[in-house]
Amino acid sequence: MKQSYRALLILGLVAVMLGWIGFLHVGMAQEKVGDLGLAGKLGKIIAETPKCSGELTKGCINPDAPRGYLGIPGAPKPSYIVGLLWAIWVGWIFSTVGAFGGIMAGVGHITIFGLANYAKSFKTTNFALNKFLTDSIRVSNQFLVGLSALVSTINYAKMKRLVAPLGIAMGVGSIIGSTLIPILTAGKISLKAYLGYFGIAVFLVAGFMFYGTTERGRSKKKAAKEAADRFEQAVKSGKDVHEGVAIQKFSLTECAFTFYGVEFRFNPLLVALGGFCIASLASFLGIGGGFLLVPFMTDLVKLPMFIVAGTSALIVLIGMVVSIFNYMAVKGVMVWWSFIGVEMIGIFIGSMIGPRTQKYIPDIWLKRLFVLLAIYVGIRYTSKGFLGHSIVPPY
Repeated sequence: MKQSYRALLILGLVAVMLGWIGFLHVGMAQEKVGDLGLAGKLGKIIAETPKCSGELTKGCINPDAPRGYLGIPGAPKPSYIVGLLWAIWVGWIFSTVGAFGGIMAGVGHITIFGLANYAKSFKTTNFALNKFLTDSIRVSNQFLVGLSALVSTINYAKMKRLVAPLGIAMGVGSIIGSTLIPILTAGKISLKAYLGYFGIAVFLVAGFMFYGTTERGRSKKKAAKEAADRFEQAVKSGKDVHEGVAIQKFSLTECAFTFYGVEFRFNPLLVALGGFCIASLASFLGIGGGFLLVPFMTDLVKLPMFIVAGTSALIVLIGMVVSIFNYMAVKGVMVWWSFIGVEMIGIFIGSMIGPRTQKYIPDIWLKRLFVLLAIYVGIRYTSKGFLGHSIVPPY
């Protein structure tokens, strides 16, 4: 079976699982609780939240206020147009560099749409609602990233710019890491003390990636440079650019493939270990892992960016399906379907554009775009860890 068909078979199974998630969620949402008629777990939590009266104007529910997020009276009601436009950006950036989709989705939901401040207002009046809204925001981010990863994976597979064995091997490792770490560390470790040092580590990753764009750095990755140059020349000449990835050999200990006639090799067991480590760190910190996957593939596996973005999308897709299922089917978390639906239209548009425009951006500038975004992430976590708050959105 050809590589593209293998990837599409996996995606079919993923789509079925997502369908079951939606089915389970709808089933849980049938029960209406309280005077406001809100569904399931949310209805129970809202029923226990104090109603606004007198001096109590924040951290409370005003039944007469217009309905907003999740149908809660008085909750923010983001602009659907802004949500659509922001989602296009999220889909484009993730499908172009294979990372930062979750962070950019978070910037929208947390800062631009004001959902974080609303959730924070319930911290002292009903912590259960604060936590429920926070989880809802996280799952909303993951839905956007998951759809972008799905669309990107299909597009890159069709364009033969996706290394399916690498993505699957790292995906298996990421499932183990993202499952074990919450079990082993939940409620046992204070995260705040580590955020600043993590931010510094991200700066180091950005510096390492930037060094890889210099002539000296690129000279040490001759195969990646040669493959990228051949691909760029094919695009410039207007030739058919679907020569793409061709698997030559695959076993538990070795995989060999070519991209535009240049051969690459990796050990599936070692990259699975890499996926485990990245997912473990990401799960521990409560973040996505795309911006760690990309440096791993470009600087350790030594692949060109033109095949990294699609491969990263496949890995992220696997992780998002597992995470969304756990949140919604197991924990009963809900999302605001009407708004998510509009955003997913934007995600689809951006994710269709990304793989088609990426080929016109030189490999070196794709890496520098990644570096720029990594610096942003480094500033956010360093300031959050050492100052107690982020100096860049989401705050």
